[in-house]
Amino acid sequence: MLTLTLLRHAKSSWSDTELDDYDRPLAKRGAKAAPLIAKYMRREELRPDIALCSGAVRTRATLALVIAALGPPTPEVRYEEKLYLASPATILARVRDIAPAKAHVLVVGHNPGLHSLALELVATGDRKLLEGLAQEFPTAALASLTFPITSWSEIKSASGKLEHFATPRRLELE
Repeated sequence: MLTLTLLRHAKSSWSDTELDDYDRPLAKRGAKAAPLIAKYMRREELRPDIALCSGAVRTRATLALVIAALGPPTPEVRYEEKLYLASPATILARVRDIAPAKAHVLVVGHNPGLHSLALELVATGDRKLLEGLAQEFPTAALASLTFPITSWSEIKSASGKLEHFATPRRLELE
């Protein structure tokens, strides 16, 4: 059984209009949301073996805050430029290259690619979770899917079970 967790970067700041999109930092709201998601991950025992992260400033900052709040053991981290604003096909191709020994992969990236990939991969899951995922994938949203396979190269469309779907707003309401 393999687990893929998709995490959209936390809310970024638009205060400096001179900054390139790639270089935008987290907003205060984003800096609060990332540890909230990490707390949820810790509670639900969502500990990745490896984290693939877009090279953008906001994704790196999100991952740093999540890892700090998760605590040890720290996953292997790979920052990859090709994940910046990547399409679902690009993300999926990268995931398929992961060694089977890495049973839980975390991808930290951007919309619309992450949301589209989650919708493409999901086949089953709790109705409320599926409805939530279908409606939105806001900043700092997390979707975790399991696959009844032994190698990432076997992952395909409509084959995953949505185990978790969380957003900062929903967690604040708990």
